[in-house]
Amino acid sequence: MKKLGFGAMRLPLVNFADKASIDQDELNKMVDLFMQAGFCYFDTAYLYHDEHSESALRKALVERYDRSSYVFADKMPTVIVKSVDEYPMYFDRQLERTGVGYFDYYLMHNMGKDRYQKTEELRGFDFAMRKKEEGKIKYFGFSFHDDAKLLDEILTTHPEVDFVQLQINYFDWENKIIQSRKCYETAVKHKKPVVVMEPVKGGTLAQLPLEAQKLFEQSNPDASPASYALRFAAELDNVMMVLSGMSNVTQVSENIKTMHDPQPLTEEERALLAEVVEIISKKMTIPCTSCGYCTEVCPNNIAIPGLFGIYNNYKVNGNFSKMYHERTTFDKGKATDCINCKKCVRNCPQHIEIPQYLQEIAKLE
Repeated sequence: MKKLGFGAMRLPLVNFADKASIDQDELNKMVDLFMQAGFCYFDTAYLYHDEHSESALRKALVERYDRSSYVFADKMPTVIVKSVDEYPMYFDRQLERTGVGYFDYYLMHNMGKDRYQKTEELRGFDFAMRKKEEGKIKYFGFSFHDDAKLLDEILTTHPEVDFVQLQINYFDWENKIIQSRKCYETAVKHKKPVVVMEPVKGGTLAQLPLEAQKLFEQSNPDASPASYALRFAAELDNVMMVLSGMSNVTQVSENIKTMHDPQPLTEEERALLAEVVEIISKKMTIPCTSCGYCTEVCPNNIAIPGLFGIYNNYKVNGNFSKMYHERTTFDKGKATDCINCKKCVRNCPQHIEIPQYLQEIAKLE
C-alpha cells in the first residue's frame, strides 16, 4: 500500500457548527480522487462526526467500490463501553453502519492509563482476538495517547497485537507529554508496525507562525508546510501508514502530490524543521524542564510538570487537551488542588512561580 491513509474525522461539512452535517457530494469527490491516485487506506471510528463518519464512508466508498479495492480501519468506542456484553453490540453496529463485512484493521480506540485499565477489566483485547479468529478482523491493534512506559507495558502484556497507531510529528518528536520518539522506539522494540496519526498536529504544522512560514517559502516556495510534516512521518522505517484528516478536495490533491512518492528529508530540511520547532516553542509560556523536584515536596501530589506541558501546548495551538489532562492527573492532584504552600517554588531549580501558573491552569480544568 502507498503510505497515505484517509482519516475520516475531519470530513467536509455543510454546516460548520454541526459535525453530523457531512457534505456527501464533496466527500464522494475526495474518495474518488484518493482512489484514482492509487491510495486505498481509510480510517474511521464509531464516535467521529457525532457517529456519522462510518455511514458517510459507506455511501462514499463501500457502496461505490469493490470490497477488494480498499482497506478499511475502524475502532471500538472504548470510552462508552460499560460492560463485556457491549463489545459485540458496538462491533455488530459498526459492521451494519459501514457495510464492509469485515474490518481489515480494527483498533481499541485511544488507549491511555484510564481506558486501558477499563479495557483490561472488560477483557477487550480478548474480544478482538475472538473476532480475528472468526475472520471479522484481519489485523488488530490500538490507537494510543499516553507515555512510552505505558505503551511498553501494553505491548509486553499483549504480544498478540499486530500494530499500533501513534501520534507522531516533528514538533512532538521530543515533546515530554506526547513522547512521539519514545513511543515510536517502543513500538520498534516490540517489532510492531506503526500507523501515524496527527502528522500535521491537527493543522498546527500547516498553519504556522509567519516567521516559520517565511522560512519554508524561502527554502522551497512550491512546497507546503504540511508536506514537510507528512514526509517526516513517512520516512520512518517502522511506519506502515500516515493518516491525514482531510476536509476538502484541495487537501486531498496536495497530500497525494506529496505522498505519491515521498522523498526523504535532506539534512538542510531537517535543520529547517528544527528552526520551526524553536520558533513554535518560543510561544510556550512556562520554562519547565520536567525535573520533577516540585512533585517531591507537593503535599497534594499535583502532576505539575505534566500540567505545565499541557499548558505550554495550549499556548501554542489554543487547545487545552482534556484527554491529556485526565491522563496526566490520573491518580494525582490537579491544579485546583494547589494550596499555595510554595514548597514547590523553593524546590524548583528554574525558580518558577509554580502556584501562579497553577492558578491559570485551574481556570481551564
